[in-house]
Amino acid sequence: MTNEIISNPLIDRLPPHLKQFIKPQDYEDYSAINQAVWRFVMRKNVSYLSKVAHESYTRGLDMTGISIDDIPSMYGMNRILKEIGWAAVAVDGFIPPNAFMEFQAYKILVIASDIRQLENIEYTPAPDIIHEAAGHAPIIANPDYAEYLRRFGEVGAKAILSSHDNDIYEAVRKLSILKEAKNSTQEEIYNAENKVNMLQNKKVPLSEMAQIRNLHWWTVEYGLIGTTQNPKLYGAGLLSSIGESKWCISDKVKKIPYSIKAAETEFDITKPQPQLFVTPDFAYLMEVLDEYASTMALRKGGWRGLNKLIDFKKIGTIELNTGLQISGVFTNMIKDEDNNVVFFKTNGPTALANREKELIGHGTETHSNGFSSPIGKLKGINLAIENMSPRDLKAYNFYDNKRISFEYESGITVEGLNITGIRNLQGKLILIQFEDCTVKYNDDILFSPEDGTFDLAVGSSIVSAYAGSADYLSFENLYHVSESKTVQPETDNSKIQLEKLYQNIRYIRVKDSASEKELASILKALKTNHESDWLLALEILELCNKFNFSELQLKALAYLNKQKTNQHKIAHLIKDGIEIINKTN
Repeated sequence: MTNEIISNPLIDRLPPHLKQFIKPQDYEDYSAINQAVWRFVMRKNVSYLSKVAHESYTRGLDMTGISIDDIPSMYGMNRILKEIGWAAVAVDGFIPPNAFMEFQAYKILVIASDIRQLENIEYTPAPDIIHEAAGHAPIIANPDYAEYLRRFGEVGAKAILSSHDNDIYEAVRKLSILKEAKNSTQEEIYNAENKVNMLQNKKVPLSEMAQIRNLHWWTVEYGLIGTTQNPKLYGAGLLSSIGESKWCISDKVKKIPYSIKAAETEFDITKPQPQLFVTPDFAYLMEVLDEYASTMALRKGGWRGLNKLIDFKKIGTIELNTGLQISGVFTNMIKDEDNNVVFFKTNGPTALANREKELIGHGTETHSNGFSSPIGKLKGINLAIENMSPRDLKAYNFYDNKRISFEYESGITVEGLNITGIRNLQGKLILIQFEDCTVKYNDDILFSPEDGTFDLAVGSSIVSAYAGSADYLSFENLYHVSESKTVQPETDNSKIQLEKLYQNIRYIRVKDSASEKELASILKALKTNHESDWLLALEILELCNKFNFSELQLKALAYLNKQKTNQHKIAHLIKDGIEIINKTN
């Protein structure tokens, strides 16, 4: 199995700032124990989920190339996902929220290729291939849901974060890594859990990304569909969790009709959910998403939108009513008495664009130290600058290579040598360039000749504000890659010997033949050297049933019953595993 990053036309057209998160799957790194964990979860889930999941789930397993017996490869998944217009890539655990959303907008499933350890077989807070491939992938075979996921990514990628969101992302990522790392101490996990809980309990206004995250959680991750009396599962968190898929259907979990109120409903990733939201159908998800999008700075703009970007402290974009887009880190604004933005400023590399394409000569190299400009209506002139034709400009003394002076209604004045202007495809003036220019507001100098060439952004209002860059090629790295890396589980001689036993069983299943003596030898080695392991014994029991080794079957069953008595926490898993074997045979 190849370790290369398997491509697909959708992956090929990804922008560089997303490609940086993609890693090879390294399929050969999956051990026989990993394969057994996948197989157990899938057999158990498919057996149960066929009764409680949305009908798209079981059909989607076949359509997306998800095997019950083997961990899926990116190659196999991409070959089949291509037929339904999607793709899949492997990444290293949690990635930044905006990046995750943007992948979805490109119709690409982000799959954390690690797999939970046997000790966490029922649930792990870390994203893993069971959650991603077995939870997310099958449902996208439903066209309505697939379009919702794409549209959600498109909207979510523009949501503005707060510094609190960034803190939560890093804390949750660290906790998920520690819980799956074998060498983590209980103290480290305890401290990480406390930090997550402290941040989750901190009362701060919900940012756009926090609200988007809530909507994502209550639909894509933990969504139910149908009626509150008889809901079906479609959320990936439910479809991939042995425990929660049963818990969520019980009367202990309150079922609430899905609405935009879910955006304000927070969640705790460390506990089972006390309530879940039920959508009547997948089309309704789109209605609620559009209702929420109408509240975002993306559609509202204005001073509130710009203020969110100032708090964001990362690359964001504002769009003026003329279509001019300014992307950078926004630091300051001036408002008039009616709360209209009349001046804005960025710090550091900034790019100007129109229709998501950078204006030639106005990238980050030109505006490496930031960008600032007044906006609004001119004092004493009814015609907006953007609507002025070349003849109108001359009428108001806007001559190229002539000094001009004018004042905005806000009181901001501009005086300098008019060099040239840039118009968009609709003929609207969007940028005017000045030399030897001074911009003043009352007694404050906002721009002086010493600052160099002044580019005046033409427009009267901010119609949109969102996270990220207008032209994704304007900035080399839009998203910060976390310094916390997932840790591969450590191994020792005992683990190596146990993995060999699992590999022997896997080989027997593949060749579909074995002697009773061969299986008896594996069971003996298990009982002697790995007395706490239970999953391998289930695999041996299954093969005993298949090959009619009745005497050895009784020995394997006796060993499993002993495990149920000695290990109460996993007794129900052994019981369920035996039931699946009995049903299959």
